[in-house]
Amino acid sequence: MPRGSRAAPSWALLLRLLALLRPPALSEACSCAPTHPQQHVCYSALVIRAKIASEKVVPASADPADTQKMIRYEIKQIKMFKGFEKVKDVQYIYTPLDSSLCGVKLEANTQKQYLLTGQVLNDRKVFIHLCNYIEPWENLSLLQRESLNHHYQLNCGCQITTCYTVPCTISAPNECLWTDWLLQRKLYGYQAQHYVCVKHVDGTCRWYQGHLPLRKEFVDIIQP
Repeated sequence: MPRGSRAAPSWALLLRLLALLRPPALSEACSCAPTHPQQHVCYSALVIRAKIASEKVVPASADPADTQKMIRYEIKQIKMFKGFEKVKDVQYIYTPLDSSLCGVKLEANTQKQYLLTGQVLNDRKVFIHLCNYIEPWENLSLLQRESLNHHYQLNCGCQITTCYTVPCTISAPNECLWTDWLLQRKLYGYQAQHYVCVKHVDGTCRWYQGHLPLRKEFVDIIQP
């Protein structure tokens, strides 16, 4: 069986799931649950820093009756922070063409670099959408860059809860309250950029602000 035929069910299933998860009232929009950058890194199968070399619209599957399209981005991978056991080097990433299915629009053939988080499908193709954490590299704080390969992943045992209104309290000792929306009316505010939810030896989790100790092998992560 041709390789493309084996890959087709993965794309078709993923696109159908995105369509089913989309609320009826938001048929023309993408809706995502708020997720802290630390959680994005913990939940994602792949986390990389990359430049976008080119883009091309391709069929979502080999089925002629399937009218769904994908954007295939050719990338230049600069650094992999997570996903070594699934893929060695990423050449292409895929996203829905339809923005209502949370397709991502990235700038191709420029000097702009991105932090990309996403999923690796059964056929080892990388899939991204707007509910992943996708940011221009230049927008990340120094603490975020330092934390990508180390502090975020070491503290995946912590739970981060979004606060929308007061009172807002923790329900478990391993929980940190995320207050950017409550205080600044935006998700990725000061707390998301400058704090890490750290698990302590007693099992509790608390926010840590400031410059976390950085081992020598991680210094290259923060280079511009």
